[in-house]
Amino acid sequence: MAVTIEELYRNYGILADAKPEDLSQHKDAYQGILDGVKGGPKEKRLAAQFIPKFFSSFPELADAAINAQLDLCEDEDVSIRRQAIKELPRFAAGENIVRVADILTQLLQTDDSAEFNQVNTALVSIFKMDAKATLGGLFSQILQGEDIVRERAIKFLSIKLKTMPEDAMTKEVEDYIFTETKKVLEDVTGEEFVLLMRILMVLKGLQTMSGRQQLVELVVEQAFLEQALNPADPDTVDRLLQCTRQALPLFSKNVHSTRFVTYFCDHVLPNLSSLTSPVAELDIQLEVLKLLAEMSPFCGDMEKVETNLTMLFEKLLELMPLPPEAEGENGENTLSDEPKLQFSYVECLLFSFHQLGKKLPDFLIDKINAERLKDFKIRLQYFARGLQVYIRQLRVALQGKTGDALKTEENKIKVVALKITNNINVLIKDLFHNPPSYKSTVTLSWKPVQKAEAVQLVSSKSSDKTPLDKRDARQIYNPPSGKYSATIGNFSNEQRGGFRGGRGRGFGGRGGRSRGRIY
Repeated sequence: MAVTIEELYRNYGILADAKPEDLSQHKDAYQGILDGVKGGPKEKRLAAQFIPKFFSSFPELADAAINAQLDLCEDEDVSIRRQAIKELPRFAAGENIVRVADILTQLLQTDDSAEFNQVNTALVSIFKMDAKATLGGLFSQILQGEDIVRERAIKFLSIKLKTMPEDAMTKEVEDYIFTETKKVLEDVTGEEFVLLMRILMVLKGLQTMSGRQQLVELVVEQAFLEQALNPADPDTVDRLLQCTRQALPLFSKNVHSTRFVTYFCDHVLPNLSSLTSPVAELDIQLEVLKLLAEMSPFCGDMEKVETNLTMLFEKLLELMPLPPEAEGENGENTLSDEPKLQFSYVECLLFSFHQLGKKLPDFLIDKINAERLKDFKIRLQYFARGLQVYIRQLRVALQGKTGDALKTEENKIKVVALKITNNINVLIKDLFHNPPSYKSTVTLSWKPVQKAEAVQLVSSKSSDKTPLDKRDARQIYNPPSGKYSATIGNFSNEQRGGFRGGRGRGFGGRGGRSRGRIY
């Protein structure tokens, strides 16, 4: 026979009036409250509130009480579920915390937004009670739960962990997070990898130099830098992009990018033209070159610095054409046949070459024969003349424009184009020094510009002129308009598009997962 409202209140009264030391004598009254989960909606709502209130007084009925509350958490009536979930943290004591955390983590799969927020609030509440035990429940589901539960548990940690009070995030707790996350990283998708790295990056213990080095080691493991690159496989290419993006913020003068830079020179640059983009609209070659450029200042000692510089040198030769003949056989101008200058690509390659060149400053003098060096300088001169014309055109187009006028798409592109051409101009001037110099500093065009540099961008100075060999003077190249796409300045360390195919591809196929609740 179903329990009535009156019976629930009577049993509640018995327990509420009893002295704390006498509560255990009223086991039947508490059992009557547990039976309320079999009643109607009103009885269930009362049971959801009464069960946790006296839970700690009846340890012999602990399992029955938790199971009764769980029945209410799965009720068809969303208001009953919300009430039951709201009270779940009151069961979180001692060894029950891990179980309650596990239950709440599974409840993250709800599609009801209010219920989902209630679960989040409950998880945060018990995290503050016992962080490590709560994490035990969360990671249990991340490692063994359903895909949707795993996904939402990882997102919960990536969002909430940085908001937790400092006293909850002890060294023991941080060490536990690091250990468990390493287990999860053995089998992840691209999106999961990004979120897990975000989790680790908020840990205080990993914000030291040694901590960042540990994170770099984790990324290196994920990047498979010991394997050759298959440029035709978009998943393999995407893995490398994702890993490099995650590693970039970690690099510094003490945490080196050497292994990544070497891998790019050994395996990526030789296959640059055959790389398969994981995202249709992504210029994969430019993306790769930007990543290489951003990493190059943080490169440490290299075993193969000459080999790597040679690869960059060869790529520059490919992208910096020889000047065309000024006249055709009949004395006609052939400027229409002039090659297209890839300013964005050249900025990245020149910057990388300039950075690695500091490690072997005699490279262009001792390692390159005279004929090749002469050929290289002719290409630099030709490129530099094209730059001068284009820089003047851009400055005229942007002159007097401020505020909103510079925010139009067309002018945004021109501003970035001016940054690119100015950067190339500065780097070329360094290489024309005798001997070549590697002292100039530029900010890559897609990075924030300092105020001093911003002023320089819009001012025209005589020093902009690049040294040219007057004996080899040729007609100045006038770059056509529309040189740059609308995405020229866009670059982010965040993932783009995730790994194709979800788990099973990309970062590795996750094995079969259990289904159904495992309370």
